Amino acid sequence: MTARTVSAARLSGRKSSAFAALGAAALLLASCGTGEDSPAAQGDVESQTTVTTAETTNTENGAGASGGDVFATAELVNAGGEPRGTAEFAETDGGTLVTVNATDLTPGFHGLHIHGAGLCEPDSENPSEPGERGAFLSAGGHLAGPDGEAGHPEHAGDLPTLYVTEDGSARIVTFTDRLDRDLLLDEDGSAVMVHENSDNLANIPERYAPGGPDEDTKKAGDGGSRAACGVVTEQN
Repeated sequence: MTARTVSAARLSGRKSSAFAALGAAALLLASCGTGEDSPAAQGDVESQTTVTTAETTNTENGAGASGGDVFATAELVNAGGEPRGTAEFAETDGGTLVTVNATDLTPGFHGLHIHGAGLCEPDSENPSEPGERGAFLSAGGHLAGPDGEAGHPEHAGDLPTLYVTEDGSARIVTFTDRLDRDLLLDEDGSAVMVHENSDNLANIPERYAPGGPDEDTKKAGDGGSRAACGVVTEQN
């Protein structure tokens, strides 16, 4: 066989391979067609839905951004009434999924809690300390839960500390078995609270305080003033 004949044979083989590949692709497209004559359109193939993210699909169905059925939400505002984010509560197996998205807060760590009264009045009196006034004191102390004698951080409303990035935004998704629909939406309601300072979770080493944390620390973890508040509202 001459060199010219070999080259022609190779070219012919390549063309055959290319046509075979195109033919296979055409058959695949025909079998997965989306027209009226396609198997899917005729009901011969079970239709499928591709889920891209939990947030884009679950939210459309009334579910939380991270899963579960949302039963309550809260709109966070500062003392001036300016929006500072949202919170949502979703029922999942074994407990409640809490998702908080915040904006325009001071960068750093902030105490994050659920307080025992659904009142976010900017200039209000502390119900447990008559005469003391301040931002969102109307929400009372931490939501204690069934064991009202427990101290911080054993309250039902004690949540992990919220970290705010340099651009003032924050997001946290946390799971707890201490909170449920009945507790959050009881007769006097509840409120989501973001504090000005970090929460030390009543962790005071003995080398600093031989007697351990004092009563103020056990109440709120030394989170300081209240920077943002949102009334927990039932989601229909």
